[in-house]
Amino acid sequence: MKIIPLFDSATSTLTYILIDEKSRHAAVIDPVWDYDQGSSTLSNKSFHDLCDLLEQHQATLKLVMETHAHADHVSSSQLLKTKYPDAVLCVGRGITEVQSIFRPALALGPWFKTDGSQFDRLLDDGDVLNLGETKIRVLSTPGHTPACCSFLVGKYVFTGDSLFLPDCGTGRCDFPGGGAKKLYRSLSEKIFKLDEDTVCCAGHDYPPNQRSWKFGATVKEQRESNIHIRSHTTEEEYVKFREARDKTLAAPRLLLPSIQINADAGHLPPKNILNGKSYLSIPISAQSIEEVSDR
Repeated sequence: MKIIPLFDSATSTLTYILIDEKSRHAAVIDPVWDYDQGSSTLSNKSFHDLCDLLEQHQATLKLVMETHAHADHVSSSQLLKTKYPDAVLCVGRGITEVQSIFRPALALGPWFKTDGSQFDRLLDDGDVLNLGETKIRVLSTPGHTPACCSFLVGKYVFTGDSLFLPDCGTGRCDFPGGGAKKLYRSLSEKIFKLDEDTVCCAGHDYPPNQRSWKFGATVKEQRESNIHIRSHTTEEEYVKFREARDKTLAAPRLLLPSIQINADAGHLPPKNILNGKSYLSIPISAQSIEEVSDR
């Protein structure tokens, strides 16, 4: 199997192309649709770059795999489905919990389903996906979100936002339905139990100290040097650290546009009948008039 990582510098996202070299069947993990927040404009450079690589390798896309409903970039899964209509779009079954949380929170209409039916396949722990002769095993790894899955392919495991490079640590756990205790158990009982030479491929890289971006580190390296969780870290220690750290973190810059598109399988909201454009739902939190007057 061939693995091709792509790095989106605007969102620090790592997208992966997997190609079964005998069948030339391909899978894409966590594709990016370029979104400019200031102009609320979507553009297709990352999508075209990805498609160009598929064509260069004479590969046919069969699977689009989301590690979770991302809160920091918009997924181009529906663009890929348009170009490759036979590709199967997959996400963890926990997406239904995410949808049920965010539909009322963002006042989304009845068009926004909460049963996961926007996706072609909902994944459970232990499921196996076939990519030509390559087997992809699903590991349910909730904690960052309820829908998080990791994908084990031979000596590679794609961990999404659950586990980053050792010098970047682990994903935050303060999103609704997430939890530091859940993530600790996902990492310690599943990822860290894999063979020590298995390469953990992260969903993002935030390079400290001006190093260049990287995508992977072995389970052994993670166990020994991850700055947030190591083989000797107790659940109590991790939960205390993670919950304290998460309280200091601002909301992701693209949280509101990303989550309502991604939890809807990459679909844009229905077009407005007045002008044919899609509109995002952006709730506003503000002080009351009385609070302002009191000052």
